[in-house]
Amino acid sequence: MNFQYRVKDPLGKTHEGSIEAASLEEAEQQLRRDGFQILEIDEADGGEGLLPRRVTKNEIIYMTSQLAIMVDTGITLSVALEGIQQQEPNPTLRKVLAHLRDRVEGGEDFSNALGEYPHLFDKTYRSLVKASEATGSLGPMLDRIAGYLRKEVETRGRVRAALAYPMVMMALATGVTIFLLTYILPKFTPLFKSKGTELPGPTRLMMAISDAIVGYWHLWLAGLVAAIIGLLYFRRTATGRTTFDWIKIHVPVLGPMFRKVIISRSIRTLGTMIGSGVPILEAVRLAGEVSGNVYYERLWAEVLDGVTGGKRICEVLRGSPLFPQVLVQMISSGEETAKLDTVLEKVSTYYDREVEMTVKA
Repeated sequence: MNFQYRVKDPLGKTHEGSIEAASLEEAEQQLRRDGFQILEIDEADGGEGLLPRRVTKNEIIYMTSQLAIMVDTGITLSVALEGIQQQEPNPTLRKVLAHLRDRVEGGEDFSNALGEYPHLFDKTYRSLVKASEATGSLGPMLDRIAGYLRKEVETRGRVRAALAYPMVMMALATGVTIFLLTYILPKFTPLFKSKGTELPGPTRLMMAISDAIVGYWHLWLAGLVAAIIGLLYFRRTATGRTTFDWIKIHVPVLGPMFRKVIISRSIRTLGTMIGSGVPILEAVRLAGEVSGNVYYERLWAEVLDGVTGGKRICEVLRGSPLFPQVLVQMISSGEETAKLDTVLEKVSTYYDREVEMTVKA
């Protein structure tokens, strides 16, 4: 097997090349016997292929948990990153870890190094790491981040489970309808015409639709493709996003569940940020960004303006139809007792359970 490497010699000079070995461990042993410090090593003939391998959220959670344990036990951050990188099976994440280790060894803050991979480590992740760097509590903070991400993944899984059943039923209903109109009904059309009787209006309408689908199927297919492309383009516009987000929180049955998911995500982020020492203005801003809905983003922007002007969070949220007033009262209680982070985390857990109960129902 062929491996490509990047190493550093005893004089600190960096070298790149390739080496033949039976396994990754043997290649690393050969390089270390030659006195090199391994910076990066990857299998050249079985790596990423045409496209880089995707890094999943679960892999980020697992990496963060490992890093939290190693840092919390006294291992330096650069050594911990190197240890995780050597054991990481995903070549894409392995390269990310190697680059992070190099930046940390070069004296850069870990939060700044993470900023080069915003698609893997979002603003919430980086802000929490930055707050821990100021307080010297990186290990516990990484463990808290892993728990936060784990809850996010669980919530997203519940939403997908809730959407799976109606989507499958809709697809089946559409498929059966098309089958009846294009295969079954055309077989009865000659029989109806041979009798020469006056057919009911609904029957004639169904026969006309069947003839249109069978006779002009290519136009229907082109129209369907054009409609899908148009909807995707419209969804990317500001008006389209506003429209879809309104539908999402007002659609019958699923609308209340989406609201609970959005509220849970926002207040969990807010509680985690405040409890970790992140400034309140930054915490409120990030709570709006993670909501994923333009109406809740606007509401949190109003909260940000209000808090900047000296108001409390509950004062801005009071009266908003997007937030249950019971939740506003809980937030008010948390602000009065200086336990807002604890209250918000408990409420987010409650909403997560509500979403779970909705899915099971």
